[in-house]
Amino acid sequence: MTDDILFSVRNGVATIQLNRPKALNALTHDMCVPLERYLRDWAKDSAVKAVIIKGSGEKAFCAGGDIRKLADREADGAEYRRRFWHDEYRCNTLIGEYPKPFIALIDGIFMGGGVGLSVHGSHRIISEHAHFAMPETGIGLFPDVGGTYFLPRCPGELGTYLGLTGARLKEPSKAPRHSTARAMAASRDSSVSRSRVSRAIPPSKAARVMSA
Repeated sequence: MTDDILFSVRNGVATIQLNRPKALNALTHDMCVPLERYLRDWAKDSAVKAVIIKGSGEKAFCAGGDIRKLADREADGAEYRRRFWHDEYRCNTLIGEYPKPFIALIDGIFMGGGVGLSVHGSHRIISEHAHFAMPETGIGLFPDVGGTYFLPRCPGELGTYLGLTGARLKEPSKAPRHSTARAMAASRDSSVSRSRVSRAIPPSKAARVMSA
């Protein structure tokens, strides 16, 4: 088990912590594999009422896939990329279809694969320091992790612009709220995982989560 991603359950609330702060919590294949396994186990566990995902450190929720690993030209580089994208996309789909509240606490950079770990969940809480981007076109890729689904659902042509240019949105008030956020909270608000989550989740479900 890698220490780059941590899992815990406390009083019925499961927590996923992306734990690579020096690498802006960039996602690797070694993180995707246990992530899928824990999510599937928690989906079947009646003692788990909701899942929270967050990043370590003060700079990023998740900056996306680890580009250094994906750019590896060694003999097994192509196989690593195939396995990474295969299992990353499985996680994105699982989050999108998750049968329990899935709450992403987004503070700092969330780009590419980090968007895939948050935007498809049932609830997103975003801080004033959030930096959103889908920069894949800058490396010759398309907006993956479901980008061709959620970007067209942004207001007006904002999603088209973001998908084609990879531009960053640094002000939460301008973020594509219809796709990325359900609520906003100050990044250092110690009550974010309680009071703000309770506002984002329908009352019947919030009561169960907040009692944890």
